Amino acid sequence: MHKEPRKVREFRRREQEILDTALKLFLDQGEDSVTVEMIADAVGIGKGTIYKHFKSKAEIYLRLMLDYERDLNELLHSADVDKDKEALSRAYFEFRMRDPQRYRLFDRLEEKVVKGHQVPEMVEELHKIRASNFERLTLLIKGRINEGKLEDVPPYFHYCAAWALVHGAVALYHSPFWSNVLEDQEGFFQFLMDIGVRMGNKRKHSTDLPGAEKGEETPGT
Repeated sequence: MHKEPRKVREFRRREQEILDTALKLFLDQGEDSVTVEMIADAVGIGKGTIYKHFKSKAEIYLRLMLDYERDLNELLHSADVDKDKEALSRAYFEFRMRDPQRYRLFDRLEEKVVKGHQVPEMVEELHKIRASNFERLTLLIKGRINEGKLEDVPPYFHYCAAWALVHGAVALYHSPFWSNVLEDQEGFFQFLMDIGVRMGNKRKHSTDLPGAEKGEETPGT
């Protein structure tokens, strides 16, 4: 197997260090307060070195978002999901909700770069990865519908409902009022994930239950 030259490995390592440092600064201080000079100082390199990797702060934004969506893409195509389709829901919710601050940051950054028409080729790449994720989710959801496990509605109903649950959970996490109400945030997020895993499951109607054809009374009716 061909081994990358040392200079290439060092370049990649430095680039990842820049990204990791920038993400921490964005989360701690807010992206608008963080300058390229601040990122360079935190990494311990010159400002010019940053520009060898990224042409602008917007490129750093988009690279962070691209890596995030690629990680989700890899998860959706993982062997675990292929073997156990029921693992999909939990994997999706755990991925999206494991770091509410990062999720909210990326949502905010995407709005900025799209409205500002910044680095459109990278925005297009981001949307392509997201479209690929949507196609994969649609395929898996259709399979669960055909198996009679999920309600037979358009697959995007399930996907958008999951997105809405995650988005609402993140909003609660960052709400000054509700964050005080949520004394056990970890427990609450686990509770929400359990709801998400069951959300959209095919409901048993009276005609589906044992004894229904005989006219027997069914529980809960």
